[in-house]
Amino acid sequence: MTFLILRAVRQRGLLPRLVRAPSPPLERAPQIAAIVPARDEEANIAPCLQSLLEQDYPASRMSIVVIDDHSTDATAAIVRGLAARHARIALSPSPPLPPGWTGKSHACWTGSRALASQAEWLCFIDADVKVAPGCLSAAMNAALSKRLDLLSVAPRQELQSFAERLIIPCGLILLSFIQDLRLAQARDGTDVTATGQFMLLRRDAYEAAGGHAAVRSAICEDLELARRLKRSGRAVLLVGGENLVSTRMYTGWRTLWLGLTKNLVDTFGGPATTLSIALAAVILAWAALAIPLIDANGWMEGRAYALAALIAALLASGAAFGLHIAATFYFRVPFWYGAMFPLGYTAGALMAFDSVRRRLRGQVSWKGRIYP
Repeated sequence: MTFLILRAVRQRGLLPRLVRAPSPPLERAPQIAAIVPARDEEANIAPCLQSLLEQDYPASRMSIVVIDDHSTDATAAIVRGLAARHARIALSPSPPLPPGWTGKSHACWTGSRALASQAEWLCFIDADVKVAPGCLSAAMNAALSKRLDLLSVAPRQELQSFAERLIIPCGLILLSFIQDLRLAQARDGTDVTATGQFMLLRRDAYEAAGGHAAVRSAICEDLELARRLKRSGRAVLLVGGENLVSTRMYTGWRTLWLGLTKNLVDTFGGPATTLSIALAAVILAWAALAIPLIDANGWMEGRAYALAALIAALLASGAAFGLHIAATFYFRVPFWYGAMFPLGYTAGALMAFDSVRRRLRGQVSWKGRIYP
């Protein structure tokens, strides 16, 4: 447990931060196409697009296209209303989904085809993401100064419901336990880490890697695309963007459960690994409560060395509780959610088992679609 906590703390220092930068002069600003795939996003699309319109990046060097992925709500109508007032926004309907494609990959590929000829850089942004006014300038500065082909920005998670506050911090802490960011972030390595919520790519690198067409059937298309780029010798980097990018991915148990069970098997590297990690997480989480109680009982019964064992157990358990409580301040949620982390890992393990079950049965579902 102590080793895992130290590893998690160390990992945090390996994630660079996206820092603000001046808006580039018009003559040196590369042309950016912001591509927003959207399916039934009526609650999110307007704030997302408004935040893009407020960027300090030169307006004439930036275009915005929303790919409506067969929405059944008011998403398209909202975008049409905004496009009527803002010439930089375009709405493009996604063609019928071909066999073997996931909806998001197809929408992203459609957007890249619509703008590939005019944009030097493609910026894929999820519809539930909001960006601060200086975000694109900061991202472009980071990509150019670090000579990157893909810059992926991890947003700050806005957690409002009980389910989000209980599960998401535990999930991200678990990732910090198992990921080796030093290898994943190494320029010459083959491992990779990325998030598709905000991805800024050189167009020529995207095209050379085959774009989203090359990962058309991948459930975690962001990781697969980043992996293809890196293994072809391209420079890929994930940075923390909590000061400039934010998102609320889920709105409660229903969307959280479906969203996580869709991705967990790919995130953890396969069904067997997913089940092993889920089981280990539950055992370690509850051990932080159980072992001190067992040692305390032994000490009260006068067993030899029980006091030393109790002190060691309390130190380890205190570190575990301290880590999770500290995370609540980072995620801006009440501190008592940190004390409930055994429940969070238990619920997460149930999601992991369901994720494996769905994957093995070919029942991966998201937003009304089932993917084999």
